[in-house]
Amino acid sequence: MDYDIIIIGSGPGGYVAAIRASQLKMKVAVVEKAELGGICLNWGCIPTKSLLKSAQVFEYLNHASEYGISVTGEVKADFSAMISRSRGVADSMSKGIQFLFKKNSIEHIKGYGRLVAANNVEVEDPEGKKKNYSAKHIIIATGARSKELPNLKQDGKRIIGYREAMTLPKQPESMVVVGSGAIGSEFANFYQAIGTRVTLVEFLPRVVPNEDEEVSKQLERSFKKLKMKVMTDSSVESVDTSKEKCRVSIKTPKGIEIVEADIVFSAVGVTTNLEGIGLEKAGVRTEKGKIVVDDFYRTSVPGIYAIGDIVHGPALAHVASAEGIICVEKIAGKEVEPLDYNNIPACTYTNPEIASVGLTEAAAKEAGYEIKAGKFPFTASGKASASGAKDGFVKLIFDASYGELLGAHMIGANVTEMISEIVVARKLETTAHEIIKAVHPHPTMSEAIMEAAAAAFGEVIHL
Repeated sequence: MDYDIIIIGSGPGGYVAAIRASQLKMKVAVVEKAELGGICLNWGCIPTKSLLKSAQVFEYLNHASEYGISVTGEVKADFSAMISRSRGVADSMSKGIQFLFKKNSIEHIKGYGRLVAANNVEVEDPEGKKKNYSAKHIIIATGARSKELPNLKQDGKRIIGYREAMTLPKQPESMVVVGSGAIGSEFANFYQAIGTRVTLVEFLPRVVPNEDEEVSKQLERSFKKLKMKVMTDSSVESVDTSKEKCRVSIKTPKGIEIVEADIVFSAVGVTTNLEGIGLEKAGVRTEKGKIVVDDFYRTSVPGIYAIGDIVHGPALAHVASAEGIICVEKIAGKEVEPLDYNNIPACTYTNPEIASVGLTEAAAKEAGYEIKAGKFPFTASGKASASGAKDGFVKLIFDASYGELLGAHMIGANVTEMISEIVVARKLETTAHEIIKAVHPHPTMSEAIMEAAAAAFGEVIHL
C-alpha cells in the first residue's frame, strides 16, 4: 500500500483527520482539487466572518457619537476593500493548512479523487492525467455545495449562491435573500448593514426556524431595526431576469408580491458532493443523499469511511472535525466514544449573534419533560449596557425534577464564545445548582448564564 490512509477532501473534516492520523504515526495523503481547507476556510466560515466584522466596524463608526466619539466627514463602506480583506484572510488560513501539512508530513495530492476499489483511489490531476494510489483505509470527506431549487436556478451573476455573494464585483443597491438559516441570515445582515436594501424571504413561519422561538422573534426585531424587510411564511415562485432589475415573484399569506432587486441570493441549504467519486463502483451504500455509516464512520465497504456533510448529523465544520478525529482514532485502535449529536453547539454570526445547544423549550415539552426555564435579558447586564449591546438574552432549559441542563439558547453580543461553557457543562452533566453556585466574573456577558440558571429556580438577583 502507498499509504495507511488516503483522505478525499481537505475541509475541516479532511484536514483535521489527516493531522490526527499523522500524530498517530500513520502515513497520510489528502486528495484535494482546489484550495486546502475546503469550503469552510476558503468560501464559508472564515471569509464570511471577515465580512461580518467589516460590517460591525462600519456600524460602530456610524454610531460613534453614542460612545462619546466625534467622527468628522461621511463614513463610507468600501465594498471592494471589504471583499479584498475577506479573501486575504481566507488565503492566509489556507496557507496555514499548507504549513500544518508540511509540519505533519502529510502529502497533498492535487487533483480530483474517485474510488476505484476498497483500497484504491484514482486521482485526475489539473492536466487531466490519471494515477492510482492505494491505502489500507480511505476516508471520504467531500463536503457539500450550495443547493439549487428548480425555480431558482443560479446563473452566478444575478441569481447567486454563497461563493458569488462574497466576491461580487460591486455592492448591489438591493438584494433578495431566499432562506433565513445561518448562511442567509448572515449575508442578509452583512449587506443590510453596509447599505444594500435587503429583503429576506423565509418559507417557514419564522426566521432561523431551527432556533428557539424567542430567539427567532428577537432576531427578526433586530433585523427590522436595521430596516431590513423580512417576509416569513413566504416563498419565491419565480425570478424574471430579462429586465435591468430582477423581478422576484413572492407568494405571501396575502397573495403574490413582486419585489425588484439587483441580486437574488439563494441560501436554501446545501447539497452533498457525492456525484462522480466512484461510490457506486466501490459499492458504498447511500440513503437520501448521504453516505450510510456506523458510529465510527465505517461505510458498507470495509476500509472505506465517510465524515462531514456527506453523512448523518448537522452540516457544521466543528462536527466534521470531531467526526474525523473519532474516525482515525478508531482506525488506530484507540478506545473512543461515539459522538454525542445531542450536545453539538450551533452558532449564527449575525448582529446580534445566536448560539444554542440541546433542546428548545418546545422540544423539551414535546419530549415529555417537566421543565424549568430561566431567561436573563442583556438589558439587565452591566457589561452589555457598557458595551452598547443590550439586544438579546440567555435562556436555559432544565429538567424540573433533577436540574439537568436540557438546552441553552442565546442571542446577543459574543454569545458564540459563551456557548462553550454550556457544552462542557452538559458533557459533565452539570446541574442548575452547580451553575448558580459557580462564581462568574463581573462585569461580563457570561454572568447572564448564571443569572438565567438562577431565574429558572427563583433565585435571580438582578431582575
